[in-house]
Amino acid sequence: MPELPDVQVYLEALERCVVGQRLERIKLSSPFVLRSFDPPLDAVFGKAVLGVRRIGKRIVLGFEDGLFLVIHLMIAGRFRWRDKGVKPGVGARILLATFEFPEGVLLFTEAGTKKRASLTLVRGEEALKALDPGGIEPLEASAADFHAALVRENHTLKRALTDPRLFSGIGNAYSDEILHAAKLSPMKLTKSLTETESSRLRDATRETLSRWTQWLRDEVGDGFPEKVTAFHDRMAVHGRYKLPCPVCGSPVQRIVYAENEANYCARCQTGGKLLADRSLSRLLKDDWPKSIDDL
Repeated sequence: MPELPDVQVYLEALERCVVGQRLERIKLSSPFVLRSFDPPLDAVFGKAVLGVRRIGKRIVLGFEDGLFLVIHLMIAGRFRWRDKGVKPGVGARILLATFEFPEGVLLFTEAGTKKRASLTLVRGEEALKALDPGGIEPLEASAADFHAALVRENHTLKRALTDPRLFSGIGNAYSDEILHAAKLSPMKLTKSLTETESSRLRDATRETLSRWTQWLRDEVGDGFPEKVTAFHDRMAVHGRYKLPCPVCGSPVQRIVYAENEANYCARCQTGGKLLADRSLSRLLKDDWPKSIDDL
């Protein structure tokens, strides 16, 4: 799922491509992608894009007359830009919608069979605010606000960082990277955090998100981000199960739950202790290794 760094780079590309242009029309290839009916979708046809912004992981195109198109990419949703006259170059199976502008076409696609990405048209700032889960901006929050959000409910650090009601724009991938940088266990409970650990986590959050935003920005340059992914060779632990931790060289570990997973380094983050995978540890019982040295 595109997270804060990915969405920010999308916004900067959209700023270059569509702000100031009039949206001629939207062609829906999948009628289920549209999640609103009032105002009707054609109300935005012919309106100029005045700006773009982010609400959590959602991308917002602001138009004349107080209209806002809110796009939630979810896990597999992506954007592609094609200059006028250039063939789309994407399969009909993944195309959700086409936004036609005088200078080009914005393609809204979603790979996979589970169609979760959405498009919502609302009118006015109040209607737009109603779509905001309410999480604080991690790059702007003060130390006090960051700590208050963390301990509002007693969750694991992994869950707290990825809760959009607490923090805006952080998902599965960057939460793994943040926790590794902070040297904290993903399963540590927020209520047990010391002030020093909370401060370290805030610093790691700001540094990780800022660094990745700049890296992605440098990769795109003046172009449009075509290969947005949650897996990068530069990542320390996310998507790197069994590969060596770049800090200590120990094999990266993971625990899987529901449709998510947490990737971590046992030596750097949990004092060498292996976290119990809910399904595998139950299967192995006494044979489940307790530490990284037991592997």
